[in-house]
Amino acid sequence: MNRRIFIKNSSIIAISSAIPSCVKNNINSYRRNKIGVSSYSFWHFDTDKKPTMGYCIEKAAKMGFDGIEFLLVQMSSTENTHLQKLKKKAFHAGLDIMGLSTHQGFLNPSKEYRDENINKTIDQIEIAYQLGIPTMRINTGRWGTSESFDALMANKGIEPPIDGYNENDGFPWVIESIQKCIPTAEKCGVVLGLENHWGLGISAKNVKRIIDEVDSPWLRATLDTGNFLEDRDNQIQTLAPYACLVQAKTYYGGGVWYSLDIDYNKIGKVMRDNNYKGYISLEFEGNEDPDTAVPKSLKLLRDNFYYNI
Repeated sequence: MNRRIFIKNSSIIAISSAIPSCVKNNINSYRRNKIGVSSYSFWHFDTDKKPTMGYCIEKAAKMGFDGIEFLLVQMSSTENTHLQKLKKKAFHAGLDIMGLSTHQGFLNPSKEYRDENINKTIDQIEIAYQLGIPTMRINTGRWGTSESFDALMANKGIEPPIDGYNENDGFPWVIESIQKCIPTAEKCGVVLGLENHWGLGISAKNVKRIIDEVDSPWLRATLDTGNFLEDRDNQIQTLAPYACLVQAKTYYGGGVWYSLDIDYNKIGKVMRDNNYKGYISLEFEGNEDPDTAVPKSLKLLRDNFYYNI
């Protein structure tokens, strides 16, 4: 058989296996979303088992992912020489470095504290630029009134505001802080993705409000499927039109903090309805060995995320 014909037919068979029979008759009208994996999937903040980013790149490539999302706090260095070595390693492994997941906090009455986090976020944007990363996850930050992260998770991500303040105080702090980061994001070509991730980011309504009020094409949403603990379907519907990245949680072996029964067939349809063609980034957050759970998660996402062309 002609080699080009063989490759073309093999690609069609691979894609059709992941697409429901109702659309297989029109297979040329569909394409899979690319699937990346967060380096977090191999770690979960276990200080005794912190894998290097090089190890995560090798694992992601071997398992068949299209890209990798770096968790910044997992990186051993942000010196440019180290960053360029990682970029080269990912390139030779056939992987896009498609996202940078960062932490910052703007939900605080102290202007000095917020300014420190603005400067920190600007530095992070420049790290993303050095790595050639097109989108960076940001957070509103938390109130910081929970005794621990475990306590926050036990309370479904809800924590009381700092004494004397409320959500209405917090929105201007967060909005003004992000606005100060936008010029650097634009200069570097890095789209900021505000995640539904505790603090004011606990609801799609709040994330949408912040994005609308910042009013910049350089701020969109990182939609995390596992961070809506209430009314998930409606909240995903609300945030889907704003998404620049989807972080998809799986919980094989039971969740580290909690487990959710997430219908990825339904979410895949929501993203198709919103013409989403970007990356899906796996965040495996279960107790099963990543060597078995991450490949299962990849298959699950491959089977459910595709779009019209």
